Amino acid sequence: MVRQRHVGAVVAAVIVLVVTSIVGCSSVDDGPRDALDRYLTAFDDHDIAGAAELTDNPDAAQTGIEQVWKGLSAQGVSSSTGHARTTADNADIDVMYTWKLAGGQTWEYPATVKMAKSTQGWIVRWAPTNIHPDLGRNQRLLLETTSAPRATVNESDGSQVLVDGTFYGIAFDAKAAARKGSVVDSVTSVVGALRLYAPDLSVQTITEKSTASEGIYPIARLTEAQYNAIHDQLDIPGVLITEQTDLVAKDKRFAPGLLSVVRGLVSSEVEGKAGWRVITTNANGLRTGVVADHAPQPAPAVSLTLSRSRQNAAQRAVNARSRFPVAMVVMQASTGRILAIAQNPLADRSGSIATTGLYPPGSTFKIVTAAAAIGKNLAHPGTMVPCPGTIDIGPRRIPNYDRFALGTVSMQQAFAASCNTSFAKLASEMGPADLPSTAAALGIGPDYTIAGLESVSGTVPLSSDLVERTEDGFGQGKVLVSPLGLAIAVSTIARGGKSPVPQLIRGRRTIVKGGGKPALDPVVFTELRSMMRAVVTGGTATLINGMGEVYGKTGEAEFAGGSHAWFAGYRGDLAFATLVVGGGDSTNAVAVTRDFLAALPN
Repeated sequence: MVRQRHVGAVVAAVIVLVVTSIVGCSSVDDGPRDALDRYLTAFDDHDIAGAAELTDNPDAAQTGIEQVWKGLSAQGVSSSTGHARTTADNADIDVMYTWKLAGGQTWEYPATVKMAKSTQGWIVRWAPTNIHPDLGRNQRLLLETTSAPRATVNESDGSQVLVDGTFYGIAFDAKAAARKGSVVDSVTSVVGALRLYAPDLSVQTITEKSTASEGIYPIARLTEAQYNAIHDQLDIPGVLITEQTDLVAKDKRFAPGLLSVVRGLVSSEVEGKAGWRVITTNANGLRTGVVADHAPQPAPAVSLTLSRSRQNAAQRAVNARSRFPVAMVVMQASTGRILAIAQNPLADRSGSIATTGLYPPGSTFKIVTAAAAIGKNLAHPGTMVPCPGTIDIGPRRIPNYDRFALGTVSMQQAFAASCNTSFAKLASEMGPADLPSTAAALGIGPDYTIAGLESVSGTVPLSSDLVERTEDGFGQGKVLVSPLGLAIAVSTIARGGKSPVPQLIRGRRTIVKGGGKPALDPVVFTELRSMMRAVVTGGTATLINGMGEVYGKTGEAEFAGGSHAWFAGYRGDLAFATLVVGGGDSTNAVAVTRDFLAALPN
């Protein structure tokens, strides 16, 4: 029994020794870490006073911690401890700081915090390097942000059309004006100063709305040049001026209406990502170093399909006519990229008629009727067809222009001379869906949702009524088209397959509804081309002959009180449609197109 007691005592002694050893190791290793964890918990919780009290210099620590939170405009921080190097009375423990800064930025870096063992236990030895290893005595961390320059919007020839610019917002604080004088006097003065650039401003309206508003009432937005011209007149009680940045047109004459729509669509995509840096400053606020630097990341440039050379040529051509509204659409036939949309000032009064205006197409629609006739094997370019001065179909008597008559001629000759009677007769022999389905296969009828552009291609209704279908056959029934729709149709013929999908902003998908029609037989395109070439070489568009190998079709669409002039066609990969609203003879549209082609660079 005595031995057993001795053995038990020995075992107990060994257990006590082992436990003592473990506790001793724990106090050396975990003591400083536990103390640091308490400090970092308070630090991460933005408990500045609580964290400072866990250091050996609470006053200096509180000032330093407060300065770093304020200087970084920090939204939060999370800290984690790493490797610890300890001695009996000191410890160095690695810490990883992850800051959430203003603007959604994240900044992560390592540091080392020094610990000391005092009579009360382990405590943080305060030093600026506890917060950042490069932070010296009497220094502060300061966050600086640098905005990214806006990306430019470029046209397909490579030049910039929209660039970063400066605006000035003019607003009014009625309460501030009242404290310094009379609200009405201030409003009267600011309306007078802005009269040149905002002539519709009303003293009564601004006075009533600004006094009823709890905040600041916006009045106008000026360009930098406008502001510079009148800024000395805007020193008025209650007037507030803010500098703003936005995309501005580099050339105000280049597609202004179109670019205003594009600006609104892409303005959020050109902002880029702001840059930021963290610097150290001394007690006087002077920079002493940079501890983190992230350059701004500009957004990629936005590319338009518009071509400056084509747009300028088209704009000059339509602007040369001031008597009637004129609109033109130019496309790259192979891709559907819109190269130009031009309207003269008279056309602008009616909105974007180039892409949304629907008009009877007149004889340009004979392209569709001829394609349907070829596809149904009703007729081909060499097929002989009648071209009398008038023709009776049902109760409707259909005349040619000035009732000209050619007798019996080839369909190609009837197409080149634009015989209404020939194509009315062909349409009368078709079914109700033949013209609509052929038009859709050529790109007229589907809905195109084009980024940056309002559009409508046209409408070709089903017609079971013989007379209506006959009138549609030469573009004088219920069929309507836009210049854009006709440009798509002639692009389809030029490329010889499925209709191209129109596009204005590169990389932006156009959504097509009602499309998907099978491509027409290649024979249709081949035979249509020969007929369209004959229009230029010996038909109604000889005015443009000599401007290269042009293929086209003229049209004069009658309406009550007049007629519209049309010309649609292509040269190489360049497709175009020109409309002169109320312009009468189709020669007027041909002349506009001729001037456009003549203005293109070689």
